[in-house]
Amino acid sequence: MPRTAFTEVTGCSVPLQQAPMGPISPPELAVAVANAGGVGTIAAMGLSPDQIVALSERMRASTGGVLAANFLTDDIDPDAVDAAAARFRIVDFFWRDPDRALIRRVHAGGALALWQVGSVAEARAAVSAGADILAAQGTEAGGHVRGHTALLPLLSAVCDEVTVPVLAAGGIATARAVRAVLAAGAAGVRVGTRFIASTESGAHPGYVAALLAAGEDSTEITAGFAKCPLCVSVPRARVLRSAIDAVGELAFENAGRFRQGTEMVPLPAHAGLPPYRDVEGRIDAMALYAGESAGAVREVRDAADIVAELMGG
Repeated sequence: MPRTAFTEVTGCSVPLQQAPMGPISPPELAVAVANAGGVGTIAAMGLSPDQIVALSERMRASTGGVLAANFLTDDIDPDAVDAAAARFRIVDFFWRDPDRALIRRVHAGGALALWQVGSVAEARAAVSAGADILAAQGTEAGGHVRGHTALLPLLSAVCDEVTVPVLAAGGIATARAVRAVLAAGAAGVRVGTRFIASTESGAHPGYVAALLAAGEDSTEITAGFAKCPLCVSVPRARVLRSAIDAVGELAFENAGRFRQGTEMVPLPAHAGLPPYRDVEGRIDAMALYAGESAGAVREVRDAADIVAELMGG
């Protein structure tokens, strides 16, 4: 795999970032991807500065690879950003307007700032605010979808407008798709759905089984799982269509329970929390986030094997 602007600026050896997926992407997954040469990403939303420090120390005991910490929404603790910037190579933002003050904090800590965008206007704003790397998210992406443009037209337009490295995000789960977006100008890829079916994934077995059973045209953007912090502003997320059907038939107020500290608490129907291993109940009726690439995910593999598979072996 040739070097790209993304590998050069970050120091990783393959042009791939594992997308943050909340509890579906635990530290073990990020470490495995980093050890395979990509960028492993953890979700830092809701973590205190002390928790970020402890988490980074635990991860660094297992990898010398490139790691990123992701922050979401407008509710971000600046001190947590400072802690992440001092310990992760990349601090990653999504689901809020580009913020120059946050990026300055990232740079002050010695890290690179990555902003995921859904439009050309947002890309311009992010670069103007000082972002070092962009991720252009097309509507094919699983989970919360920011913009309204398919990946290839968005990628082309963004690459024409900016000079920083641009990752392609949305519907990428095969080596053929990776080659296509690199040929279209991307400096790398940001992959989520394929890693749901990894041995290091935090996804509930029922979630993984539903993804493996999905075929082509099996996902849909919906507001049906809008009880979550991200959906306050834009209630749009791509999930498996089977989950939309199942939650529509749910006769109960709650879909199940999830672990909060040492207790199991109710998980409301239509909640935006994806089912991870400590969730129980109607897994099929929960937020089964998945991109349009779901039909290409056919087996569970180690994260390192998935990285090699996507990079063409």
